[in-house]
Amino acid sequence: MTDAYQAVKSLEMFSGARQHQNFSNFKNLLPVSEMPAAAEPCPFETGKDIKLPAEFSFAGERVDTNKFLKRTDTGGLLVLQDGSIRFEDYWLSGGPEVQWISWSVAKSFVSALVGIAVHEGSISSIDEPISNYINVQSGSAYDGASIKDVLQMSSGARWNEDYGDPQSDINRFSRAMAGLGTFDEFLATMVRDTQPGTLCRYNSADTQALGSLLISATGRSITDYMREKLCEPLGFEAPGFWLLDSSGREMAFGGLNLIARDFAKLGELYRCGGQWRGTQIVPTDWVEASIRCDEPHLQSDQVEVGGLKFGIGYGYQWWIPAGDRGEFTGIGIYNQFVYVDPSRDVTIVKQTANPVYGSPADDHTSELETIEFLRAVARNCD
Repeated sequence: MTDAYQAVKSLEMFSGARQHQNFSNFKNLLPVSEMPAAAEPCPFETGKDIKLPAEFSFAGERVDTNKFLKRTDTGGLLVLQDGSIRFEDYWLSGGPEVQWISWSVAKSFVSALVGIAVHEGSISSIDEPISNYINVQSGSAYDGASIKDVLQMSSGARWNEDYGDPQSDINRFSRAMAGLGTFDEFLATMVRDTQPGTLCRYNSADTQALGSLLISATGRSITDYMREKLCEPLGFEAPGFWLLDSSGREMAFGGLNLIARDFAKLGELYRCGGQWRGTQIVPTDWVEASIRCDEPHLQSDQVEVGGLKFGIGYGYQWWIPAGDRGEFTGIGIYNQFVYVDPSRDVTIVKQTANPVYGSPADDHTSELETIEFLRAVARNCD
């Protein structure tokens, strides 16, 4: 067994074991690539402090905020309004200079990079088959599936995202991090289950396919491309790291490690229509399409996660909560969030290591509870 395999196994993911020390230390536990801090870092200004709400409402009950933060092992919380820091605290993450694992929040960064690559002509159109760019077996899941359908988690690939099942697709897929095969080998042979563009079934392999698309289309690693297209123009304040598989390929579906302030920069970029301090980084039309449910199967009552209806809609690798405030959010396992409420000019980063996530005690409502907490925090910024 490889050292990486032993490291992954020792994490005891989804067992109820506390994970905050691991989530802030992945660059020392597993193979990574590094993106240096920007040559000209761009820190956020500090605004007027707010207090967190003492409680919030969820599922007809009042939830005590302090108990919620403790119960979910909240590592850090950063609240911005109109680009200024209104609240910032770190309880378990190690502080503002410590990188924390994104898990699936990384998917939203990959989407931004795909949008840039389309704008620059490296990708001709998202209506093209993704198999024009990545190697897959004839008749397999991604053979002929459009890039847009993959962006919208609607590729039609068979998939089981049950984190508590050791034999689920997501857990077998993740073993590439331990040297047991590669991500690309897994993608090439995936089986089609439904017609592309008809069912939004959350599928981390779809994002890994987008990562392979980026590498093929640009001729560069995700690390190098993101460094130039996002880290430098957004003025990332600290180095970032991508987890790598045994072939050196980035874990595009969830392996990004950044400090909270640099995670917040993507939320702020999208809140401002892809523009950062006067410069257009991601095309406005891409941002608008990314945070919109443009087909019936993408609506909040239709999206499936682990075979269950999730209650949140989907765009281009962004989640769209139900409601009329235009909210959107990146979400990762263990309750990572980059949440944006444009109506209040608010962006919130929540770094979390919720110990019940994916364990037998998990009732799959923690994301919905967290959204209600984040909404209550955003209201306190008024």
